[in-house]
Amino acid sequence: MRRAVLGLFLLAALVGFGPGFGFLTGAEAAADAAAAAETTTGEQGEADHGEGDHGGGHASPVTPVLIALVIILVAAKLGGELAERVHQPAVLGELLAGVILGNLTLFGFYGLEFLGTDFGITILAEIGVILLLFEVGMESNIKEMLSVGASSLLVAILGVVAPFVLGLGVSSWMLPDEHMLVHVFIGATLCATSVGITARVLSDLGKINARESKIILGAAVIDDVLGLVILAVVAGVIAAANVGGELAASAIALIIGKAAGFLIGAIVLGSWLSPRVFRLASKLRIKGMLLTIALAFCFLLSYLANLIELAPIVGAFAAGLILDEVHYRDFIDRGDHNVEELLHPINMFLVPVFFVLMGIRVDLSTFGQVEVLGFAAVLSFVAILGKMICALGVVEKGLDRVSVAVGMVPRGEVGLIFAGIGATLVLQGHPVISPPIFSAVVIMVIITTLVTPPALKVTLARGDRKKAQAKK
Repeated sequence: MRRAVLGLFLLAALVGFGPGFGFLTGAEAAADAAAAAETTTGEQGEADHGEGDHGGGHASPVTPVLIALVIILVAAKLGGELAERVHQPAVLGELLAGVILGNLTLFGFYGLEFLGTDFGITILAEIGVILLLFEVGMESNIKEMLSVGASSLLVAILGVVAPFVLGLGVSSWMLPDEHMLVHVFIGATLCATSVGITARVLSDLGKINARESKIILGAAVIDDVLGLVILAVVAGVIAAANVGGELAASAIALIIGKAAGFLIGAIVLGSWLSPRVFRLASKLRIKGMLLTIALAFCFLLSYLANLIELAPIVGAFAAGLILDEVHYRDFIDRGDHNVEELLHPINMFLVPVFFVLMGIRVDLSTFGQVEVLGFAAVLSFVAILGKMICALGVVEKGLDRVSVAVGMVPRGEVGLIFAGIGATLVLQGHPVISPPIFSAVVIMVIITTLVTPPALKVTLARGDRKKAQAKK
């Protein structure tokens, strides 16, 4: 704990430096902003010709990114450490660290406002999301998913339909002035289940190989696939609405067909092509070849998904589903680590950037509005209720249905990804997910992620006791 406190002290020292390495508070920030506004035109002209001189030296465009990474990475690790000390997923600590950094203006400190708007940090965060979905795809085993097919499929369908309908209904009720597509998108943010967080909790409890766990993880993967398809459809409808049109049923069917066809085609074709590409690449003896081909594979499918107007994360997820250790066995036989191990340090760098950035974009000042707090509370309630309906989808006898439902509750990274995409989509000149709504969605993600570990521990223990009594 002393190390964590020392780290917080170090972070406090670091945040004293903004992009111009100056400590700005209150009136000083306002004065500097006014001065900057007066000189922007002249300085911009110089900068365009590479002649801008800031603080006596030639400024590099990478400089703000460098200091931003220092602050974000230190904050992410400190937040993750503190979260794990209280037996919570590190992602929550990273998210809350971002919330703190993004709301220091409430205390009169303006030096870190650039963190939420810097283009370089945004690009790094988006690459982090792509790699995160690539990793989630690799952790998803299609064969195991099919082994509990009936229950997983029913649980997944209920886990998508019920939260979607409830979220849409609550949004329509509490945000009557918003466009119908906003309500639809909010419903979509409740659909997916965090495979990573649920898997981590089940592993910590020693239940990863239980039948209930396989149903949960299989259903969570299907949830993600269905959620990505819904995301593709909603984004397509919003794009049509922006140009004054409406999407016909045939066009919606086309988007669904594209998403499903891409995933199925990528899995079928990729499963045939992937081992051949990796076998050919293994003939080259240069270091880092396995990681290079794996990343190229992920980025190519992400690019192709975007090319047919799907989110890049759909392609990344498909790449992860395709890639299997057997495809690059030649690399393993000659002593290379597997792809997950090679990706780990890269993901440890880039993925926290995304979570901290999502936290930075939460505007705590919106919680001064009672209606925002009320919306966050009701949204969290229906997010949990919607997944509890999943219990009805377990068709096998003798299994703990409540534990399966509880395991589907956390939204984690997937809910944040959906909310982040919604914040970038524009409808009638305004973001689909406005700052107050975004803040409410983040609170929902935090609550659903917080309640799952203790609740799952209780329900699994209760289920074990019932099974033991049934055997007597």
